[in-house]
Amino acid sequence: MKKLILMGRSESGKSTLIQALRREELHYVKTQYVDFTESIIDTPGEYIEDKMLGGALAVYSYEADVVGIVISATEPYCLFPPNIVGMATRPVIGIVTKCDHELADKKQAKLWLENCGCERVFFTSSYNDEGIDEILEYLQ
Repeated sequence: MKKLILMGRSESGKSTLIQALRREELHYVKTQYVDFTESIIDTPGEYIEDKMLGGALAVYSYEADVVGIVISATEPYCLFPPNIVGMATRPVIGIVTKCDHELADKKQAKLWLENCGCERVFFTSSYNDEGIDEILEYLQ
């Protein structure tokens, strides 16, 4: 399986998505540090939220085969600038989380990810397994 690194702002659903991808019981976890496992790298949201820490994400991305930009379908804005994927030396996918939420705006989230330059966008809900199998299949 390809190794995936997830990047996104705090509370975008990265850690919950990882639990769903691993078929674990879902519970809230605040990622405090870059967490390396065999197939997934979880990064704290602060790394994308703070300009001084953003460069570290580029360095950590070299440890992965695929970069996943995570945006919640409930987010009111996007932290990622247009065409950011041009900086990556790995394939970059977009992942929209919280698609089952009543305030979800999947169309807006997809537009932001397309503007970033993501080659493919996945729509997910960690609570009802929407899109989980598609991501796992992509990573095979």
